[in-house]
Amino acid sequence: MTTLILVRHGETDWNRDRRIQGATDVPLNDTGRGQARDAAAALRATLDPAIPAVVVASDLARARETSEIIAAELGLDAPRLYPELRERGYGVAEGMSVDEYFEHWGDWHGTDDVPEAETREDLRERALAGLAKVARDVRRATAPGPASVIVVTHGALIREVIRHASGGTLPLDGERLANASAHTVLFERERLRLLSYTPIAA
Repeated sequence: MTTLILVRHGETDWNRDRRIQGATDVPLNDTGRGQARDAAAALRATLDPAIPAVVVASDLARARETSEIIAAELGLDAPRLYPELRERGYGVAEGMSVDEYFEHWGDWHGTDDVPEAETREDLRERALAGLAKVARDVRRATAPGPASVIVVTHGALIREVIRHASGGTLPLDGERLANASAHTVLFERERLRLLSYTPIAA
């Protein structure tokens, strides 16, 4: 049994300016670094000290730096990086403002029509395979006991994992996942079960 705490990376300038990042490698800004420290403080208050904790992350800079800050604040080993945990690729839409995107494709559901963009189905398959790999790696390192894994990744990927783990019922329309927010799933017998998530109104 492995608890996966999915943490969205801290803010970047593109988040602040409402530009679509996707696979574009945009670094954290100072607000994002502060959010990462706040996330670490919240995690410190909730993690069970009797259970080993591990930090892993997407290898994109904004997730990697968020994870490094969290690991340092919690006194944990440096994060292991997984390309499988990268953000959804938005193809030619990357760099656009959200308003420009909506002008071209209507809403987020139109992403599958964006040239060169990754489909939600492909994103989900990649995300689940990546989380299964993380769980296997952590089990090998911490067996036979349970472990808590802090997984620093990206908004669209977390949303797709939540959809999968909730049977498609969450997140609700109009909900978004804030930078540095945490959402928990349980990985057990190769299945994911949603334990908690913390959306905010759009």
